[in-house]
Amino acid sequence: MNTKTRFGADFWDQTKRHPFRRLQSMIYLDHNATTGVAPCVLEEMMPVFGTDFANPANTFHIAGRRAADCVDLARNRVAGQFGGSPSRVIFTSGSTEALNLAIKGLSLSGSRNRILVGATEHKAVLEAAIARRDAIVEMIPVRQDGTIDLDVLSQMLGEDVALMSLMAANNETGTLHPVNAAFNLASQCGALTLCDATQAVGRIKISEFNCADFISLSAHKIYGPKGVGCLVATREGFSSLSPIIDGGGQERGLRSGTINVPGVVGLGAAVELVCGEFETEVVRLRSLRDRLFRGLEDRISDVVLNGHEVQRLCNTVNVRFVGADGEAVLANLQRVAASTGSACQSAVPAPSHVLTAMGLSRVAADESLRFSLGRTTTEIEIDLAIEDIATAVNRVRTLLGS
Repeated sequence: MNTKTRFGADFWDQTKRHPFRRLQSMIYLDHNATTGVAPCVLEEMMPVFGTDFANPANTFHIAGRRAADCVDLARNRVAGQFGGSPSRVIFTSGSTEALNLAIKGLSLSGSRNRILVGATEHKAVLEAAIARRDAIVEMIPVRQDGTIDLDVLSQMLGEDVALMSLMAANNETGTLHPVNAAFNLASQCGALTLCDATQAVGRIKISEFNCADFISLSAHKIYGPKGVGCLVATREGFSSLSPIIDGGGQERGLRSGTINVPGVVGLGAAVELVCGEFETEVVRLRSLRDRLFRGLEDRISDVVLNGHEVQRLCNTVNVRFVGADGEAVLANLQRVAASTGSACQSAVPAPSHVLTAMGLSRVAADESLRFSLGRTTTEIEIDLAIEDIATAVNRVRTLLGS
């Protein structure tokens, strides 16, 4: 029985009319939420679904060894870009799990019972840190532009700090922290350091955040598949971890469960892709990002940039449209896909903790939207997006009487 007969003609007629079938006409400006899988990445993954499908833990037969070789190649590819040891690349289901492993799996010793985290960190960091009942968790405040003050951090650090966590690039505003300088300060106190590099890989130089003891990343932010990521650790960082998932002891005992072989193959390919395209893609995206913001300023009154004006990701524009509710603007967009902030927080009826930590009021935070560009974004799309956004904002302001 073919699928058309199995599901019925009515099902397929409805599918043809489904809005998802119109995605090709959509202007996708939500790449910080997720990216599409690049064709070259998918091409490398496909054989592992069929030909080399065996369990990589079963190395007593050739099928298992072939799968294990695929995992080893992916591990080497990631380690090669980060300049670390392949044995200290721990594959996970994504950045969230990697961050949880680094925070919850960290062994606290003696009087080192404090954990410092940036106030604008992703919820995966904030919630994981708060969940540690045996630790004192303190927030590192940020300025109005979203960056931390190194002098304030220096005052907070001490010999009782076990871990300091700071993201390289904020997922909502794109603001870049001076992470290497911050990590050096923490290391001088003997603290371990964690860098959420989920949005940074392929968008800023790895050398700008690579001195952390732990670095997390997700494949689906860099044109790889969803459901896979990794934690890259230094020797000291690796030795300080205990597993948070019990089972068969895969990933050198730190992450039990059968390895997602197609996923890690895709992760390795995606890391090499974005790092290989880095020099040209950053320049292209920065130009498009600035074109978008200038166009919005020209077509819409009272547009305010959220985050650092210069020290921010090449692909991210977070703006406030004064007098226009962000969700209402999204609902009135005809062609543009964007977001109010972190995709993980989209179902939570609360203002962005990132924007409020930067001093914005709840009203100002609710009037803010994030536009994030990617390798498929074109100049024509940006120009069309400006018109669509301007129309939506002006319509919402009219409806709200602003």
